[in-house]
Amino acid sequence: MKAFLMYRDHDFDLQQELPLNEPELTQDLELNRLFNAMALGDKFLFEVARKTVLSSLSDLDTIVYRQNILEDCLKNSSIVKNIYDIAVESIESKKKHFYWFFGSRYPSSILSTSVGMMQLLVGFLKKLKNIAAEQADKFESAGFTRFFAMLNKELSDEYLAGVQDHLRELKFRNGVLMSAELGRGNKGANYVLRKPQDQKQSWLERIFASWLERIFAKKTPAFTFRIADRDQIGARALSELRGKGINLVANALAQSADHILSFFNLLRTEMAFYVGCLNLHDHLAKKGEPTCFPQPVAPGERRERFNGLYDVCLALSLKQRVVGNDVDADDKDLVIITGANQGGKSTFLRSKGLAQLMMQCGMFAPAESFCANICDGLFTHYKREEDVTMSSGKLDEELSRMNDIVDNVRANSMLLFNESFAATNEREGSEIAGQIISALLEKRIKIFFVTHQFEFAHGFYDKKMENAIFLRAERQADGGRTFKIINGAPLETSYGKDLYNSIFRTDN
Repeated sequence: MKAFLMYRDHDFDLQQELPLNEPELTQDLELNRLFNAMALGDKFLFEVARKTVLSSLSDLDTIVYRQNILEDCLKNSSIVKNIYDIAVESIESKKKHFYWFFGSRYPSSILSTSVGMMQLLVGFLKKLKNIAAEQADKFESAGFTRFFAMLNKELSDEYLAGVQDHLRELKFRNGVLMSAELGRGNKGANYVLRKPQDQKQSWLERIFASWLERIFAKKTPAFTFRIADRDQIGARALSELRGKGINLVANALAQSADHILSFFNLLRTEMAFYVGCLNLHDHLAKKGEPTCFPQPVAPGERRERFNGLYDVCLALSLKQRVVGNDVDADDKDLVIITGANQGGKSTFLRSKGLAQLMMQCGMFAPAESFCANICDGLFTHYKREEDVTMSSGKLDEELSRMNDIVDNVRANSMLLFNESFAATNEREGSEIAGQIISALLEKRIKIFFVTHQFEFAHGFYDKKMENAIFLRAERQADGGRTFKIINGAPLETSYGKDLYNSIFRTDN
């Protein structure tokens, strides 16, 4: 049995390797805040959220496949959480009841433990079967439709009843029926467990029949022997003989239990992603923040259009609602953002990066509407604070990180620059940034660049490039910040004087 709730045709691999720039993405986009909101303190949910969000999809069909499943989850959150709880409980039941028994080398212990484990697991399978039978019509996505159909087909009432009958037989309350052959030196060989004859008589009929046999039978129907109560060696030999007979079935049943546990482990992992999404959605809904299912398009296209896009991590840390932004940057490869200090430029850049990752793992987006092309890799190049342990200057460190990005970037990747190459004078920094950006654009890299370097920004503005758009942090006439990002040409000032006045100026 397979859940297939993350991909149409294969399982989600929680052990997959993350991209090489995972530390930079996590730091620059403050991703741990997002993962914590999805996990609500659960370490497993945190790890699944981390692996899923950072392992961006590049396949449109799979993204839409997950979006449709998540839409079902939002409509039926209590049912989805119930399925997840069943998967968790089934896994915890092994730890709680059978942790010390698995790994035994004795067939009788393996069989006894496996029978007990299977009885518990069958109970959990029945719960899933009941949900499939009663709730399947509430789900519309291809993923859940297939999942519930699989449960109804694989876990029919007849099948589950047959499993229960076999488990009762494997307890061998009436002893073990087995056959063997004589091998070399008259030693036992080819031990085979035999199915006992069906006992359809009532217990009273069986007692009466046994009594009649003892009275009227002329001879014993089989040879028997008894072991003395204190014959420990004989008892051990008989136990070993019994173990040889049940060894194969004990191992087979243990493998069956492991197979069902593997199904529940995969189900738990794949459902954990959607439970994390539900946790995040609940938090945002309580704050009145909008969400939408984004419209992804092919990597080769250049689509960038959204309304009310906001920084989801900032929204998670503030009590009040955060400011959203509207942008139409279709057919653009380069987006340069300038404007007033503390005007919301870096927040806007982070909102774009977060929304891109959320879209490309199949989540909703923190916006009223969002449409963008898929990128073949997301990279960030943010300025870093002074580090006393650095063995070289800040500019060398920036160029070193840029070199690492260039080694891994490819066509249709996306780069987010935040005040990069500002560790030197403006002329030199603008020249470096200009040459790097020009080279990246030639390789069809999509770029968002936040900068205070007027010479750099205005240089590209003067080129009147059709594939470039220029945005600016809005500033009111009195110096107030609206934290809105609007279309606008680069300005020579970042209005640092506004900040100075707000901090140091005192009016008498």
